[in-house]
Amino acid sequence: MQNNPIGIFDSGIGGLTIAHALKGKLPNENIIYFGDTEHLPYGGKSEIAIQNFSKRIAQFLIEKKCKTIVIACNSASSVALQSVKEIAKTIPVFNVITPVVNKVVQQCSEFNIGVIGTKATIQSNIYEREIKVICPIAKVSSLATPLLAPMIEEGFINEDISHTVITNYLSNKKLAAIDYLILACTHYPLIHKEIKDYYKGKVTVIDSANIVAEHIAEELKTDNLLNDSAKTEHHFYVSSYTKSFEKSAKFFFREDLKLEGVTLWA
Repeated sequence: MQNNPIGIFDSGIGGLTIAHALKGKLPNENIIYFGDTEHLPYGGKSEIAIQNFSKRIAQFLIEKKCKTIVIACNSASSVALQSVKEIAKTIPVFNVITPVVNKVVQQCSEFNIGVIGTKATIQSNIYEREIKVICPIAKVSSLATPLLAPMIEEGFINEDISHTVITNYLSNKKLAAIDYLILACTHYPLIHKEIKDYYKGKVTVIDSANIVAEHIAEELKTDNLLNDSAKTEHHFYVSSYTKSFEKSAKFFFREDLKLEGVTLWA
């Protein structure tokens, strides 16, 4: 069981930021990644649709003998966590929201916390709910930023287009008084620097990838599920393959990789 792979999935290739952070934190682990590029972005889909997609992908990862499943997508984490757990049964399931909330509340419960993410994530109100369960006095301001994920998927990073879109969103009055900003989408670590530059040190920008990777590493160690072999093998699957996605995937994972197209829906 320890030598079985970690299964990771996202609506596209943004979750590769989590995969990259996990590989850095747990270099002995095998990874199987699935990006649902046929249905991206999840942020504009219904809860039922996201739940159905997530369940089918979870089943695929279970068939690949994954020892744990990581929902590397905020939209799916916000509305499909329970659905995936029901499919996974005894296999541990991790999401990208809970570890970040726990870390953030420890650091900044007395400050104003901003959250940006997809429509599905923001409409679910999951960050504010989970933060206030731990710290009822916390102030949370959320803003849907639906153009950011597709912008990043298309490679518009650190140039005029991305600067304009980011500035337009971050200048929204909802975020005017924040002290901390949660990047509630696994695509957003790739524009972390641009967002930090916008705030010029006045707001602490929280990148979820490393926080999630650290949490998973701790849990796998506690559950005695860490791989004891130094020989690793990674596989990367997508539901709709294109050369442009493979090129973008290399950028997200920050290493060379080969995508394989897999049909999960007849």
